[in-house]
Amino acid sequence: MSPVSGIVLGLAYILGLLSTAFPWGGYGVFLLGVVAAIAVPQHWRTGPHWKLWAVAGVVGLLAALYLQAQVPYPSATDISKFIADSGSTSQQAVTIQGQIESPPRLTRAQRQQFWLRVSDFDSADSTTQAEKTKQSVTGKLYVTVPPQAKPIHPGQVVAITGTLYKPRPATNPQGFDFQAYLKREGTFAGFNGRRLTLLQEGAPWGWWRVRQRIIQAQVRWLGVPAGPLVSAMVLGSRAVDLPFEVRDEFMKVGLAHALAASGFQTSLILAVVLALTRQQGTRQQLGFGTAALITFGCLSGFEPAVLRAVFMGFAGLIALATKRQARPLAILLGVAVLMLFHNPIWIWNLGFQLSFLATLGLIVTVPALSLRLDWLPPAIAALIAVPMAALVWTLPLQLFSFGTVPIYSLLANVVATPLISVITIGGFISGLAGLIWPLVGSALAWLLYYPAHSLIGVVHWFSRLPGSSVALGTIDLWQLVLLYGALGLAWRSSWWQRRWWLAGLAALAVVAIPVWQTKSTIFQVTVLATQKSPIMVIQERGWTTLINSGDELTARSLILPFLEQQGINQIDWAIATDPHSKSNRGWLELLQRLPVKQFSEIPIDMDTGISAMPREVLDSIQEHSIPRLPLQPDRAITGGATEVEFIRTNPVTLRLHIDSLDWLLLSDVKTSGQETWVTTTKRLFQPQVLWWSGKDLPVSLVSALSPQVVVASSTFIDPDTVSQLQANNIQLYWTNRDGAIQWTRQHRFEKHFDQANPVDSKLS
Repeated sequence: MSPVSGIVLGLAYILGLLSTAFPWGGYGVFLLGVVAAIAVPQHWRTGPHWKLWAVAGVVGLLAALYLQAQVPYPSATDISKFIADSGSTSQQAVTIQGQIESPPRLTRAQRQQFWLRVSDFDSADSTTQAEKTKQSVTGKLYVTVPPQAKPIHPGQVVAITGTLYKPRPATNPQGFDFQAYLKREGTFAGFNGRRLTLLQEGAPWGWWRVRQRIIQAQVRWLGVPAGPLVSAMVLGSRAVDLPFEVRDEFMKVGLAHALAASGFQTSLILAVVLALTRQQGTRQQLGFGTAALITFGCLSGFEPAVLRAVFMGFAGLIALATKRQARPLAILLGVAVLMLFHNPIWIWNLGFQLSFLATLGLIVTVPALSLRLDWLPPAIAALIAVPMAALVWTLPLQLFSFGTVPIYSLLANVVATPLISVITIGGFISGLAGLIWPLVGSALAWLLYYPAHSLIGVVHWFSRLPGSSVALGTIDLWQLVLLYGALGLAWRSSWWQRRWWLAGLAALAVVAIPVWQTKSTIFQVTVLATQKSPIMVIQERGWTTLINSGDELTARSLILPFLEQQGINQIDWAIATDPHSKSNRGWLELLQRLPVKQFSEIPIDMDTGISAMPREVLDSIQEHSIPRLPLQPDRAITGGATEVEFIRTNPVTLRLHIDSLDWLLLSDVKTSGQETWVTTTKRLFQPQVLWWSGKDLPVSLVSALSPQVVVASSTFIDPDTVSQLQANNIQLYWTNRDGAIQWTRQHRFEKHFDQANPVDSKLS
């Protein structure tokens, strides 16, 4: 097979896998191959034979079918089958037994998470029940448990009491799809554990022991966070419980690659090994290099990005041993096809995608950038060209996935790369020494104290700069295709290479014009799907109002990602209506990340004016000099196109006039309290939309308010209430069932789980 044929077929295979994002996409690739077989030879007479294009179409179709065949599905005895559709079983305490498959990791909620291979299922809340209640099951579970007094390790057999649950897809626009994530891992259920019992004290040997020995040696004298940082730069952040605040800052400034064991670490390892063995023969260099790569892969866990780096490093060693000129692009394509043939589902792994795009950028763009930077010393030119090339080729995908741009990424990489190199090399040396003699490993790691803290300081400084991460909003697929099309032209076309600035302006226009158009015309109300506090985001031509924050986890994992993907960089008006202190701690996270122009809240007690805000939130508001505009009864306040009027505290009642709609926010109280509210409220009116965070609505309340639409922000609704709303011909939107609810002038009300076929309400 000629090199051109291999490239065409390899690209056809990858295109076929990507086509599975669309219905019947594989057949589209097949049709494309047929069209190419007819049209291309007429215009490219020296190109491949028409038969190759036809075969490429067949390869693309087979790739799509192959991926569909490899998608995991639960077996008849999978543990997920024991979760009833009604959800009743998921609320019942059960006991499961199985073997731990992964080292436990600490989650943001301060719980330990690991994967468990299940063997037995017991519906009774006890491990001593009669054997007749036990059932043999199969499958893998995503398990979280409270931190354990005794360490738990892979290979141990445990019994865990808790509740089973089915993972849900993303309940908010462009949110994290937990269900899809677990499915890619071959898992179809989660387990919220309350009590864990070790059934087997010991644990078999595994690479986790080696990783643990290295981490302990490096943390002993370096402490936290320097010790985990050094370990993460050697083993990858997935193997180390690096503090989340450090991890978040590295991601914010565009240095997340430093914490992901991949190409940079592989290059350093090979460079050191080849330098140390330069006096040896080629075979010895090949042997030492291969051993180093395999060891690195085993320690890092053979994630997709690690595999890519190891395979490419091994290909480079082969080229060195055979004295042949390496063809990096051909190697990269071959490695991609090989890995995707082994596991085609990796095509949708974001780490896999970013790793290959960054490597492609280094191969095709660094030489051109180095030529344009030849007026600088070579070392400085390389420090600039390498991160710039990687950033250019990964930025479109980052915008498509996250909607943010790390403004100081290039400068941060230039400043941090020398420190990263020193820490990585020193980390490997101290790690190897720690395997042999932990005390020596700790002593060598201690020498990295100042470089590690300097790197943390640099990252912290960049993350605190104004506009360190700007939210543009996620781009559409057509924009992603055009951006990579522009990059391809700038790479392959000499005409575009001479006019690279024109390609840059075109790429900027592809992103900037739709962003400007959206921000200048958008009018959208979003009620986010949350577990506790009702949360609303109002977007009106650049003005953003946020009602409630939830707790810190809600703000960090739900509100901030939504705001970033919507291209929101500031909150013009923040309104807190939740009377519970814990449900207001999310404001602390939001105030640290986004500027807030004004803040309003409802006091717990109107007579004393006691605030429901935690002290830390009040201090942060004062520190940022944010004007406080209190909500007072019978006094309307306007912000943007939204008018807010506070009615009463118990239950929390707020009138919102948004564009042409009257909304009434009503919190949950007892039925008797709601009836009292109906009879005593002086300013009773009939809202078009009732936004409600309770469980049941009395008939008298529904009759008095007569809303046309009810939006329920709650995890449970009484069935009688649902029947009552249906009987009164009132449209019900329930975030726990429908996901986020959005209202726009054009589409009116839409359910997140039914965006393709929005339900049009009676409101104009």
